[in-house]
Amino acid sequence: MAQPLPSAALLADLYKVRPAIYWVDFLASAGTGWAAFAIGALSPWGSFSGLVAIIIAVFALNRAVAFTHEISHHRRGLTGFEAAWNAVVGFPLLLPTFIYGQVHLDHHRTAMYGTNADPSYLPFARSSWTVTAYLLHTLIAPAFLALRFMLLAPIGFVSGRVEIWLIERASAIAFNPAYRRKATPGLVRLARRDSALLLAMWAVLIAFGLVAIDTGVLIRAATLWYVVMVAIGFLEAIRTLTEHAYESPGVPIDKPAQIADSNDIPGRFWTELWAPLGLHYHATHHAFPGVPYYALPRAYRRLLASTPGHGRMTRPGLLWALRRLYGKDNRGDDAPR
Repeated sequence: MAQPLPSAALLADLYKVRPAIYWVDFLASAGTGWAAFAIGALSPWGSFSGLVAIIIAVFALNRAVAFTHEISHHRRGLTGFEAAWNAVVGFPLLLPTFIYGQVHLDHHRTAMYGTNADPSYLPFARSSWTVTAYLLHTLIAPAFLALRFMLLAPIGFVSGRVEIWLIERASAIAFNPAYRRKATPGLVRLARRDSALLLAMWAVLIAFGLVAIDTGVLIRAATLWYVVMVAIGFLEAIRTLTEHAYESPGVPIDKPAQIADSNDIPGRFWTELWAPLGLHYHATHHAFPGVPYYALPRAYRRLLASTPGHGRMTRPGLLWALRRLYGKDNRGDDAPR
């Protein structure tokens, strides 16, 4: 049974957004990630140093990418941060913020959560095949991003019909195939502007690479870009599968039930590698989405100590959450919560 929603006053002192924390963390993560990526691209194929560099690049850039989630919730308190994020991470990785920001907020709406209008929800608990397909889609996701932004976006600039189709069907980080965006004039203008900026950046990067970089290094860089994107996508998929029990009946549910369908995984220090920026405190985040990422551990501990029942959403770890999704489908029963 879902527990009553805790009072927001309990966490009133944790809502303050501290831009300095965001900037330092983001720039350090992105800087480390791109530096490691460059080392990997410059290293010979199969070298130990190159392998280590790419592993570092994956986890550092994955953390940098995760800031798009914070942007969706705290855009107003982070002046200039979204533009910087797009320039440093979003555009180079073909992940501009317009494909996530408003989309993610739909996932938090009580009228949409767990329904066909929720971009980030599928009944994974009913089918291990769906879980497997979701994990495997990460292998081809970068190719679809390249197709969407490198080929179809320019066509959309001259064809209104293609542009509207792209907005409605191909402008959302969403794994629910039933989800559709509404092509509002504001969204169309935003997508057109950011797609043009993204293409301009890539044109400059490609031109510079062809002129100033050795062909072998350029091929390694392109290959490693794809490998890093697949790895980041896989980490994102793994984290997503641990966020919820995915047992919503497909109809709107109230906020307490939404929280009860979510998971908190306190974990250890390495948990931040696969679920950065406190995203493993997902039940706490759904209860209080206005709390910044760096305050989520404190929020969780405070809720655990003062709110009866909040601990019921605590899970042992990543493997437990994944086994539960697969085990329920295979055994036909429910694992202990």
